[in-house]
Amino acid sequence: MSTLKRQQLYQLLGDLPPLDSKITTKLLSKKECPGYILEHLEFQYGEKGEKIPAYFAAPKNVAKPPVVLFCHSHGGQYKLGKDELIKGNSYMYDPPYAEELTAAGYATLCIDSPLFGERSGRDETDFFKEMIWRGKTVWGLMVYDNLRAIDYLQTRDDIDVSRLATLGMSMGSTMAWWLAALDERVKVCIDICCMTDFHELINEGGLNGHGIYYYVPNLLKHFDTIGINALIFPRPHLSVNGTLDTLTPAKGLEKINAALIEIYKQAVAPDAWLMKNYPAEHVEIAEMRRDIMMFLKKWI
Repeated sequence: MSTLKRQQLYQLLGDLPPLDSKITTKLLSKKECPGYILEHLEFQYGEKGEKIPAYFAAPKNVAKPPVVLFCHSHGGQYKLGKDELIKGNSYMYDPPYAEELTAAGYATLCIDSPLFGERSGRDETDFFKEMIWRGKTVWGLMVYDNLRAIDYLQTRDDIDVSRLATLGMSMGSTMAWWLAALDERVKVCIDICCMTDFHELINEGGLNGHGIYYYVPNLLKHFDTIGINALIFPRPHLSVNGTLDTLTPAKGLEKINAALIEIYKQAVAPDAWLMKNYPAEHVEIAEMRRDIMMFLKKWI
């Protein structure tokens, strides 16, 4: 049943390229940073696929580390993209995740999603409208590229890809749980400040708080937030949120948490689902970062 639900969820994302096209990779640069080695990469999926820039950071002197697929946020910062991994962001706790993760012994990969970083320059609303005409969705293209990033990680023999986590904040948070729902190769999911119950968001008039990229036609006919996240069960999943964050209505957080607690009672490890809420707005605070790193250490 879960396999069929994953297929149904994926099909809602619109017309997408095949998932089995060959991946080619070009190493653009490699440099030593304090505490880690940073590779600047460029992927291409299929002969005619778009080239996708990425950063891969690996800890020094760690053999076959586990790996975290870091999903960057939005925040209207189209030029930032994957640089959030190495530079951080104004609403994220310091240090940047490239430093935090590699210091803890994890490798990490982050791609530029469509419209961001080296792929920026196109207006988001303009792009969304064209994609709808073409039977595609912006969110679908973003998800596809990150799924193929997981395929790329499978080709590396210097990491332990059987210990793969997704992690991100805001847009990256939503990406982290969509990827984990769609792909069982993700063993641990951590989302920061965007576990949004769609119906409570509508009830509170909060739709404009999320960018237009976020919206998938017909989604609510088939799935709600709980239904998508239930596809991650029984894998470990941490959700950290601010109770003052208008992007994640508090009533919705309570509803999601109650439902997933019941679902995870069936698991060998019921504590594999954990939601922690803090008196914060749309910002990663020190307590969140502490709990995130503890969860990673416990489960991967």
